[in-house]
Amino acid sequence: MLETLTVADAVELAVVERSGFIESRHAGSAIVLSPDGDVVRRLGNPDALILPRSSLKPLQAVACVTAGAELAGEQLAISTASHVGTDRHVDLVREILTAGGLTEDDLGCPSAWPRDTATRDELVREHGQPARIRMDCSGKHAAMLRACVATGWPTEGYLHPSHPLQLHIREVVERLTGEKIAHTAVDGCGAPIHAITLAGLGRAIHRIGSASDRSPFALHRVAGTLVRAVKENPWTIEGPGRPDTIAIETLGVFAKSGAEGIMTMVAPDGTTVVLKMLDGGARALVIVAATLLARAGALSEADLATLANALPLAVLGGGSDVGMIRPGAAV
Repeated sequence: MLETLTVADAVELAVVERSGFIESRHAGSAIVLSPDGDVVRRLGNPDALILPRSSLKPLQAVACVTAGAELAGEQLAISTASHVGTDRHVDLVREILTAGGLTEDDLGCPSAWPRDTATRDELVREHGQPARIRMDCSGKHAAMLRACVATGWPTEGYLHPSHPLQLHIREVVERLTGEKIAHTAVDGCGAPIHAITLAGLGRAIHRIGSASDRSPFALHRVAGTLVRAVKENPWTIEGPGRPDTIAIETLGVFAKSGAEGIMTMVAPDGTTVVLKMLDGGARALVIVAATLLARAGALSEADLATLANALPLAVLGGGSDVGMIRPGAAV
């Protein structure tokens, strides 16, 4: 059976400190690429396979646009999002669907409650129900459907690995990562998710994050346009007060996390970090990635301090701050 990195492959990426006592440790692997794409740092075993989960969305979004989905601005940004399901997010996804003659019923993702607490509470008060369009991957699914409509592919069965759209996405993933897909699984939203190495994901995210929207090459031009859309509309990617959105707003980076402890981040100068927390934990992802960028000289210590103050990193005891989630010894 194929598997991700082992405990023996991992290094300490983060710790949780409570009242001067290290209470927990997060181990994992990471890779740092220079603005030119050269590997400048390896932690643990970045050649191990991973399932990128939602950090694959930038690659899937690029594939959808190159397949014909006409998306721009906020609509393009939410196609690569793991949004929290606010009314604003939902309205934007609905616009994408409506413009393609589609409805919420065409979405293949499962129904879900919004992850935004205030929105969920309001829905409960109004006796609302979980909905597909509230699911955090609905923007990706709407983009996939728009690609099918534009190209003339059937929308029915668009999530099956043998569907023309998914075959096109697979081709784009292999092209951007520079490696063959080792395994295909089913993601939480029902879409195919492909096993690649952490290093391969790093190459792909670097190529996307450093691409120019004026490139003579269509794939790079789409990637550059996607990055610009995300940076101009960071609220779409997750939501106000959420880690990915905070990172983009605070640092001007291109950031996208994924379930089970995956994090990708590209600094304005193109320096790229990709990491995997072995335990699947998400609470230290953004600060660890940003710290690795700072250690590579792509962010300042002042930038890092501003980010740390904006993230929910405090450890509480009796309602007061008694510690912090912080980068570990290997970082």
